[in-house]
Amino acid sequence: MSDHSALERSARRVIRAVGPHLPATVKRSVEQLTPPRYHRLFERVFVRGISSSQYSLEEFRRARLAAPRVRGDDVVVDDASVGHSADSARSRTWWRISPGDDPFLTQSLQVHFVELAPGASNDGHGHQNEAVFYILQGSGHEIHDGKRYAWEQGDLVVVHTDSVHRHFNDGDEIARALVIKAKATWIFLGLLQQGNESVIADLASVGPREEWGAVWTPGVEAKKKVVKPSDTAWETTRDGRIRVLCSRETPDVRVASVDVYEQEVPPGSRSSRHLHMADEVLYVLSGSGYSLHWEVQAEIAERYYARIATEPSRHRFAAGDTLYVPPNTVHQHFNASDAAPLRLLSAQNRLIKHLGYDNVAYFEDAPEARAPVLPAEPAPASEQPAGELQPPDDRGHWVLEEEA
Repeated sequence: MSDHSALERSARRVIRAVGPHLPATVKRSVEQLTPPRYHRLFERVFVRGISSSQYSLEEFRRARLAAPRVRGDDVVVDDASVGHSADSARSRTWWRISPGDDPFLTQSLQVHFVELAPGASNDGHGHQNEAVFYILQGSGHEIHDGKRYAWEQGDLVVVHTDSVHRHFNDGDEIARALVIKAKATWIFLGLLQQGNESVIADLASVGPREEWGAVWTPGVEAKKKVVKPSDTAWETTRDGRIRVLCSRETPDVRVASVDVYEQEVPPGSRSSRHLHMADEVLYVLSGSGYSLHWEVQAEIAERYYARIATEPSRHRFAAGDTLYVPPNTVHQHFNASDAAPLRLLSAQNRLIKHLGYDNVAYFEDAPEARAPVLPAEPAPASEQPAGELQPPDDRGHWVLEEEA
């Protein structure tokens, strides 16, 4: 488990102790002297604001596009020492992507890591936003609202909306998870009730306990909270080999805000070249390679027209890195190895699909995407499928449509 130096930890504790009493100008000076990979000293940014004297927001878009899109283990944008509540003496949380980053990438998704020492747990807390944990290493269990959920490497664990939760490492090695969430969406919508165990200060002013989940969508409590590799299937799509962990096509999984899938790119191969409006964060599970990004500019005439750059930018990555794909960007991923597959974990904020952006534009299919070979002659009736082969759906899947 990597760690900051004892000297740096001590200095940061002193800064935080006196920070609330310092003038704003002094705070800014102290933050400027802090190592650039640590950006938040005095407060945590839950939602980032945008304000301007001009109607065009191009300057903000340009700043985001100029930010480095690949971040490795050397980038810790938040060490969870301010504005967080769940770590114990034997657990550690650190952030790779958050709303308070400088340079800023996104707040549609937040990405952080959790590590638990062997036999340890964190302190637990509650928040209204949901989160998904991809288990990178180890085995253990969760306690969510008093219920136990076991997990191991390769599982996707769901912390549901309005959940009091705590993580436990049951093994003899460090347990590590990658956490992905659309937390800023909840905060922006005013769903702010979060924290550690709390007690109502004035019991005389409130009535008896009522069921909080009475306002939840009916049936959500019966949905799956741990997705195992055996619960999923690899599919060949226009984007190549994909294993969906949670999406709108997995209604049995208790996730409403993010879509997550795993992708495997064979040695020397590539993904499709495609475009979607949502931004995307990919974590490199194994392998190395690069991603090509073509910026899409908006020509606003009598209607919107997309103008795609003729030359892409190149972004190299290796195992353990996160790769950010900005909104409305044509992109394609390449495996640089001739021997080992490239494995990526992709996440998008699902809510953008409810805003009318529920489609993918393909400019080039992955080499592995092949249309099924249909027989030249009709097969005997006893061997014919009970449906008709249809063109690929929006995800690039070849679908056998069942007869009504």
